[in-house]
Amino acid sequence: MYLYLKALHIIFVVTWFAGLFYMPRFFIYNTEAGDKPEPEKAIIRNQLYTMMKRLWYIITWPSAIITLVLGLTVMVMGGWDRLLTDPAGKWLLIKLCFVLLLFAYHWSLHRLFKQEERGEFRYSSGQLRGWNEVSTLLLFAIVFVATVKQTMSWLYGTLGLVGLGILLMMAIKWYKRKRERAGEPTSNANTK
Repeated sequence: MYLYLKALHIIFVVTWFAGLFYMPRFFIYNTEAGDKPEPEKAIIRNQLYTMMKRLWYIITWPSAIITLVLGLTVMVMGGWDRLLTDPAGKWLLIKLCFVLLLFAYHWSLHRLFKQEERGEFRYSSGQLRGWNEVSTLLLFAIVFVATVKQTMSWLYGTLGLVGLGILLMMAIKWYKRKRERAGEPTSNANTK
């Protein structure tokens, strides 16, 4: 039974991340729709809101809850919880800290969803693109800590995450310049 629950836990982690990766894209498209004339703007935003609502409440939230429940179940059934106070279990404690950060990120997306639902667009598409990459960094951190456990060099792990973050930010800036050269709008902060 343990292995089946562990497999289900991994499957729901994947579906949760699918929502965490895609929801900010909807925020970006919704923000950029503000540059469109009416009625195109209203049509796009209504369609995006329908898609956002379905993704958030039918896939992302249930996956987050099931991931949490199965993760705790697998941890207790596998005896992993006893490692938390053991020096050999330091990796698990660090992984759980990253998971807490992931839940904080999830809540931040929920807050953004509620703002956009009310018609509040406080961030530019560029800022949202940057925020979109937080889930990528957390995914890398969680997978590496869970996979390499205590053999991981914390120095190289930290440098790797910082390097990945820098590469992602450079890619965002490159994409913005590419869009500006093509004459596409790249920012739409504080619009209603």
